[in-house]
Amino acid sequence: MNWKKLVKTAYPAVIVVAIYLLTMLLLKGGLLNKYYIQVMMFAGINIMMTASLNLINGFTGQFCIGHAGFMSLGAYGAAIITTMVFNGKNIPVLAQTPVFLLGLFVGGCVAAFVGALIGLPSLKLKGDYLAIVTLAFGEIVRAILRLIKPIGAARGMIGIPNYSTIAWILLFMTLTLYLLKNLIYSPYGRAFIAIRDNEIAADVMGIDTTKYKITAFCIAAFIAGVAGGLYAHLLAFIQPDSFSFVKSSDFLVFMYAGGSGSLTGSIVGAALLTMLPEVLRFLSEWRIAVYAAILVLVMLYRSDGLVGGKELPFMRIRRKELYEEPLFVRKATKKHPSAQDR
Repeated sequence: MNWKKLVKTAYPAVIVVAIYLLTMLLLKGGLLNKYYIQVMMFAGINIMMTASLNLINGFTGQFCIGHAGFMSLGAYGAAIITTMVFNGKNIPVLAQTPVFLLGLFVGGCVAAFVGALIGLPSLKLKGDYLAIVTLAFGEIVRAILRLIKPIGAARGMIGIPNYSTIAWILLFMTLTLYLLKNLIYSPYGRAFIAIRDNEIAADVMGIDTTKYKITAFCIAAFIAGVAGGLYAHLLAFIQPDSFSFVKSSDFLVFMYAGGSGSLTGSIVGAALLTMLPEVLRFLSEWRIAVYAAILVLVMLYRSDGLVGGKELPFMRIRRKELYEEPLFVRKATKKHPSAQDR
């Protein structure tokens, strides 16, 4: 057995388990309270949302600014299953986990299905035009949800069971990052990156650009739907206005501040910017102004993001054929030997 390879494979899972155990110890020791645990849970959900948005914007080169629309579909889809179909608060304890997982799966599938419907006609557009379509999609979803009375309409949906725990959120966050890491370093991922770098050249090379863009859209929408389901079962209350354009713009800020085209950037950007307002809470009314000033400084002095297209060692797959040429533009540290030297 290759123990070295096994350790490298299990390394991310060990980190997540260690974070969970440390959090529980700090909670029992009184150094953390439930409010800070909730902030950490929001950070985990935001990491899922930012990483899925990065798949569309950062790795495939599209421009989606209505990502909260997929989150809202997943949130309502999951909440309908657990609250209205199974009456989640009154079912036996042993049945709660299967019902919760079913709700998350249904929410993800609803978001992916709508993502495919939106993607088929709209992904022929590019740049600003695609951004306008995705923005309109997010607002249309919000407007429709405000009109459906059985799910609370504009008032919102209440009575959702609190099934989301920090263990569930850490698990799904880890699965999301693992899925996206393997996807990006697969032939599909190379196609996504080729489309981002030069869509015309990718089309000439035989890549079905529309198919791959829709695939990226559907995968990202499914992850956003699952994250929305976790969000709904964390707050136990959702309303359409919680998923407005402001929510979508938050995910854009997390992604570009952390680093577009980097899963590590998604983690860093979402985690830091979710927790930063709480760290600055002692500044009272000046908190938002300082938060905005920090973002301006980051964009001025780190225009490619805090991470800037780099990945932690366990967030990439080392394959020689992938590293003959750099995945992201970096300064060469060593000159390639010429043909004569070989």
